Amino acid sequence: MIFEIVLVILLSYLLGSIPSGVIFAKIFNLEDLRTIGSGNTGTTNVLRTGNYTAAALTLIFDFGKAYLTIYLTLFFNDDLVFISSVVILIGHIFPVWLRFKGGKGFASYLGIISMVNIYLFLLISLVWLIVFFYKKISSLAALFSCLSCILLSIIIFKSNVTLVIVLTIIIILTHRENIKRLIGGNETEIK
Repeated sequence: MIFEIVLVILLSYLLGSIPSGVIFAKIFNLEDLRTIGSGNTGTTNVLRTGNYTAAALTLIFDFGKAYLTIYLTLFFNDDLVFISSVVILIGHIFPVWLRFKGGKGFASYLGIISMVNIYLFLLISLVWLIVFFYKKISSLAALFSCLSCILLSIIIFKSNVTLVIVLTIIIILTHRENIKRLIGGNETEIK
């Protein structure tokens, strides 16, 4: 069991920490993501470069690396999904390859939720779409989506509540500056 735990932690961190935004920014000859916008390496900052293809690929890859990691964890030991999920987000947010400054983790959050409960994933994705198309603010949509994930997991699905709460707290913490800007009314819209 200890070997499985160590293996899952290593696998989850290494896959979670792959900086796809930076990789696609280099492939598409974009600006260094760490010098524009929020300075993060996630989808929203890639989108700020104006390259929708690179942003879409970043989203897909960040989602996919989390999805694959949870899939592999379920193969090893489904009791380790909680540990794997938390470590994936830690890897994404604090990637060793980028001196521990990565993205905010929302796309990877979605990848994890999709493996845990596909119906929950579909509902929170719908929440994200509604909020984003109404307000055009990615961070607000992500926060609403995560908070709705807690409510839906408690009220409708009655499962994975602890996992969802912990992952949502991590996402809220990574969005601290966004929350301050939202409160101040000066969070950037995505045009």
